[in-house]
Amino acid sequence: MNTEAQNVTAQLHAEIERTPISYRPLLLNLVHSFREGVERDAPWPSAEDSCREGWADFKSGRLKPLDQLWEGSETD
Repeated sequence: MNTEAQNVTAQLHAEIERTPISYRPLLLNLVHSFREGVERDAPWPSAEDSCREGWADFKSGRLKPLDQLWEGSETD
């Protein structure tokens, strides 16, 4: 997970911790509804589609060795 995503995740966790326990079921419903709405607008690929895309990447040579996968992603 990249640094920006980790920061957003940490902020989400902090907001959840600041939410009174009695309101957390409502918060869960909000987050769940949000995720479902996003998925309807831009559905996540199926496992079959993901495998098909990965196989196409493999056959076309669009792969990097694992030890090079995150090169250049670190920030100072």
